[in-house]
Amino acid sequence: MKVSRSFAQYARYASFNVLGMVGLSCYILADTFFVAQGLGANGLTALNLAIPVYNLIHGTGLMLGMGGATQYSIAMGRKETDRLHQIFTHTLLLGADNTVLPMTEIYLHTLLLFAPAFLLNDIVICFVRNDCNPQLSMAAMITGSLSNVVLDYLFIFPLGMGMFGAVFATGLAPIISLCVLSLHFFRHKNGFRPARPKLSGKMAGKVFSLGFPSLVTEFSSGIVIILFNALLLSLAGNTAVAAYGVVANLSLVILAVFTGVAQGTQPLLSTAFGLKHFTQLKLLLRYAVLTVLVLSALFYLFILWQPDLIVSWFNSEQNAQLQETARQGLLLYFTGIFFAGINILLSIFFTSTEQSLPGQVVSLLRGLFLIVPAALLLSAWLGVPGIWLSFPAAELLTLVIGGWIYLRRRGKLGK
Repeated sequence: MKVSRSFAQYARYASFNVLGMVGLSCYILADTFFVAQGLGANGLTALNLAIPVYNLIHGTGLMLGMGGATQYSIAMGRKETDRLHQIFTHTLLLGADNTVLPMTEIYLHTLLLFAPAFLLNDIVICFVRNDCNPQLSMAAMITGSLSNVVLDYLFIFPLGMGMFGAVFATGLAPIISLCVLSLHFFRHKNGFRPARPKLSGKMAGKVFSLGFPSLVTEFSSGIVIILFNALLLSLAGNTAVAAYGVVANLSLVILAVFTGVAQGTQPLLSTAFGLKHFTQLKLLLRYAVLTVLVLSALFYLFILWQPDLIVSWFNSEQNAQLQETARQGLLLYFTGIFFAGINILLSIFFTSTEQSLPGQVVSLLRGLFLIVPAALLLSAWLGVPGIWLSFPAAELLTLVIGGWIYLRRRGKLGK
C-alpha cells in the first residue's frame, strides 16, 4: 500500500473516531452541568458517586467490543471470512449475561437496567467502525450524545423528573445510538451478523485478553477519582475537590481525543497485522504518535496561555481559593498529557497486533499500579501539588516501561 493511501486511510479513520469521542466526552460534561444546575450539590454528589459503576459498565462494553473487533479486523486481513460471523457471535454472547446489583440509589438502579444497551452499543460501534464504516460509527456516537444533552434538559427542567430523568436520558442514549447503527445492516453493508454459535474457549479468551486494557482504562479511572477526591478532601477540603473537578473535566475531553486517535487507528493496525504488512504497521504507529504529540503541544500551550480563563468557566462563584488551586492543578497535571497520549497508543498497538499481555501491562501500570502509589507518596511529601504531579509521574514511568517492551518486541514485526 502506498504511503499516501495509507495516510489518507489513517486520517479518515482517526478523524471520524476523534469527533465521535469528543461528542461523547462533551455530552458527559453537559450531563454534569444540567444535573448541577437542576438538582444542586446533592444531585451532583450522587452523580459523582455513580461514576465508577458507569465506568465498569462502559469498560466491560469496550473490553468486549475492542477485543472482538480487533480479532475481526485481523481475520479480515487474513481473508478468514468463515470466522467473521463467529467472532461477532462470541462477542455478543459474552456480553449478554448482566447481573443487576441490589443498590438502593435511583441512579444506579436505572443505570444498571440499561446496562445491556450500553454493552451492546459499545460492541456494535467497534464492529461497525472496523467493518469499513467509521462515518456511521461516529454519527451514532454523536447522535446518542446530543440526544442525551437534549433529553437531560427536557426531563430535568420542563418535566421535573429529577434524578430519574437524568439517568433515564443517559439510558436512552445508547438505544438511540443503536438505531443509527442499524443502518449498517439495513443497507446490507455489514460483513458480520449473529450466527449459530460454535462455542470456542480460545476465541472467547482472545476477546477478553485483547479487550482487557479497555476495561482497565475505564474502571481504573473511577478508582483514581475516588482516591484523588479523598486525598484532596483530607489535605485542603471541599474547595480542592471542586478544583479537581475542573481538572478532571478537562482531562476527560483531552484523553477522549487521544483515545479517539488510538481506537480510530486500531482497525488499520489489525488489518495490516493480519496481512503481515509490517512496514505499513509501523508507519501507521508513527502517524498516530506524531498526531498525539502535536495535539498535546497545542492543548498544553492553550492551558499555559489561558489557565485563568479555563478555570473561570467552572468557577461561577468567583471563589479565589478554587481559582488558584485549579490553576495550579492545570499547569502541573497536564504536563502528563504528552506521555499519556503515547501510552494509550501503545496499549492499543499491542492489542491490535495480538500482543495482549504487553497491552494489559501498560494499561495496569498507568491505570492503577503506578498512579495510586505515586499519589499517596507525592501527596505525603508535597501536599496538594504532589497529587497533581502524580499523573505525569505515573505516565512518564509507564512510557519508559512500555517503550522498552515495544523496542524488545519490535523485531517480531520485521526489521
